[in-house]
Amino acid sequence: MNTLAGALEGYADDRLGEVVERLSAYLAADPDLSFQAAAFHSGERVLDVWGGPHLSGDSITVPYSVTKNTIGLSIGLLLERGDIELDEYVSTYWPEFAAKGKARITVRQLLSHQAGLPQATPSLTWAELLDDHAAATRLADSRPLWHPGSAFGYHAVTIGNLAAELVFRVTGRTLRDFYEQDIRAPYDVDFYLGLPPEHYARRVPLLPMIRPVSDASVSTPTQLGLLAWSTPGSAVDLGNDEVSWRFGHPAGSGTGTARGLAGLLASAVTGRDGTAPFLSADTVSVLSQQQVHGTDEVLGLTDRAHSIVFQKPTAVHNFGGPRAFGHDGAMGALACVDPDTGIAFAWTIVRGAWPGGADPRALALARDLGTLLAH
Repeated sequence: MNTLAGALEGYADDRLGEVVERLSAYLAADPDLSFQAAAFHSGERVLDVWGGPHLSGDSITVPYSVTKNTIGLSIGLLLERGDIELDEYVSTYWPEFAAKGKARITVRQLLSHQAGLPQATPSLTWAELLDDHAAATRLADSRPLWHPGSAFGYHAVTIGNLAAELVFRVTGRTLRDFYEQDIRAPYDVDFYLGLPPEHYARRVPLLPMIRPVSDASVSTPTQLGLLAWSTPGSAVDLGNDEVSWRFGHPAGSGTGTARGLAGLLASAVTGRDGTAPFLSADTVSVLSQQQVHGTDEVLGLTDRAHSIVFQKPTAVHNFGGPRAFGHDGAMGALACVDPDTGIAFAWTIVRGAWPGGADPRALALARDLGTLLAH
């Protein structure tokens, strides 16, 4: 490992000279750019770097929906233990969920954005969403917005409430407690659902994206998208508002470092630093199997794909090979793993690139690391 000094700090494997040059060039081109990038290869740390004026190597941020990796891996651990079955009805574990035409929704459909519940009827408040059971109770009493299984649409926040209630019904613990007790603490992962007070001083607020003057594009949300985000009452910024990151919503307000996120995925899939992975190869293959691909009814995007909770690579969202999986965040962050190359990668950023979603620099780096370290 090379120790880096200068605008780009941290550590990089000797084989990653081209990556170091690339990241250093990004910093030189944009004095405001502040990011962390980390990667493990077959369980060994190969990249742990940071740069820019807004953060250090130990700074922690909220990477928005990158947090959903904690849902996927928690579900994976329940699958590994035989505590949950993807083709079982959700109502088997959570009887109240059967109301209003939902008795035959499977766990597989629920966790791949097919259940038609990106919003409740009437719409959920942030107070309900940032609660262990309130939003789930309302969603269980709502009729789906489309016939379950006929389409898919991104359940941006509600998938966290739905999955959390499912975990609670199976284990008797909140998803946040299950993740903390069975994954984060045992594997020493620097990524939290609900930030402990001793880490408050490490938190760095996210900065707003800046729209380029040359960008004259007009965004036209879908009707379902408008409904999904129609949260009444005072608005909450999942990334920066204290009520959010102190709670640690599993769909969008976990807090940690790129090092922690890459280590989390490595601990699950390849093992890390000589320890065995906590998921078997068969469970990983189940989690990585694509469930849906095509037009997202909520986002209105035509090239989206999901496995169980996780995003899958597509032509316009390409972060790895056919078995890769992970999740990006609205403000540019990304964390993903490719079982075929052994790369677990994460990128966090303080001010994401317009218009949001996975930073193109992160997508390219996630792909390229597998090739650069193949030999």
